[in-house]
Amino acid sequence: MRYAGLLGLAVVGALALSSCAANESAPAAADSTASAGPTLSGTLNGAGSSAQGAAQEAWIAAFQTANPDVTINYDPTGSGAGRETFIGGGSDWAGSDSSLNDDELAGEFAGCKPGSSAIDLPTYISPIAVIFNIDGVKDLNLDAATIAGIFKGTITTWNDPAIAALNEGATLPSTAITAVHRSDDSGTTKNFTDYLNKVAPEVWDAKAADAFPYQTGEGAQGTSGVVDAVTNGTGTIGYADASKAGDLGVAKVKVGDEFVKYTAEAAAAVVNDSPLVEGRDANDIAVSLDRLTTDPTHYPLVLVSYSIVCQEYADADQAALVKAYVGYITSEEGQQEAAKSAGAAPLSSELASKVADALATVK
Repeated sequence: MRYAGLLGLAVVGALALSSCAANESAPAAADSTASAGPTLSGTLNGAGSSAQGAAQEAWIAAFQTANPDVTINYDPTGSGAGRETFIGGGSDWAGSDSSLNDDELAGEFAGCKPGSSAIDLPTYISPIAVIFNIDGVKDLNLDAATIAGIFKGTITTWNDPAIAALNEGATLPSTAITAVHRSDDSGTTKNFTDYLNKVAPEVWDAKAADAFPYQTGEGAQGTSGVVDAVTNGTGTIGYADASKAGDLGVAKVKVGDEFVKYTAEAAAAVVNDSPLVEGRDANDIAVSLDRLTTDPTHYPLVLVSYSIVCQEYADADQAALVKAYVGYITSEEGQQEAAKSAGAAPLSSELASKVADALATVK
């Protein structure tokens, strides 16, 4: 990884001590990267993406172990709430499963230096799993149009002909479908609805949005709320960051002529082959995901979760902490920690290099 100065903090030492508790004060090893730079101290507050939750727990534990004078708080309130908190100056960075929109970029950011804007830095790549809980059904194939019909409320039972046609030979019950969506503003919802609108626009006529667009199904708060509702219901289906799927059934999604099970590698492949959003600042690395791929080695129902930071902070000390922490979590070591603890797909070396270069300009 190419990031200098403070960005070199907490990498080797963090991972070497990652099995220690986050509140232990054992110093980093003498030859560790963490001990090579200036001592860090202070408190860093972040909020946002619940999809990043498991990875953030692991990252924070490792970073605080290597830097015992630093306290990091992360509140997984959801992407929309996280962006609002950051914009209002209530946090030092935001985790978000969708990049800042044009209206947000045109506004003011209370924690940034007056006249400075914010940038999106890819941090966490993960498939979105279509999770289900149907008595007697372990395997389920779905295409985008059928998923759209289920969540829009036009397909209402599990033995509907549209579902049966995709699952030849399967015994599907006549159980009513309960489709569970996020009740809060969510970047996971925005990615899920973007996929449906791009791939099945004849059914899903609503544009991508953080808020679920239809008055159908059952709403639940956060990733954990959706998972709990699907787990505790009957004939339920939902969508969630794949790291939280647990023992629930997970549908295979049709890509081209094949039904594809999500993998971290297939999610990373889509991101690697997708262009950046046009018209952004050179340091704003927002990805325009290729949902229409027909390559079965790709899994297009994927989210890229960002760390949203100031291009220039009003408080230089907070800028130093943000650069050190985000530099660690987007480093090769930090990405491997997320892969181990949350099943995330690591950033490619090319994308990680872009993130490091952009982060180096933050001040």
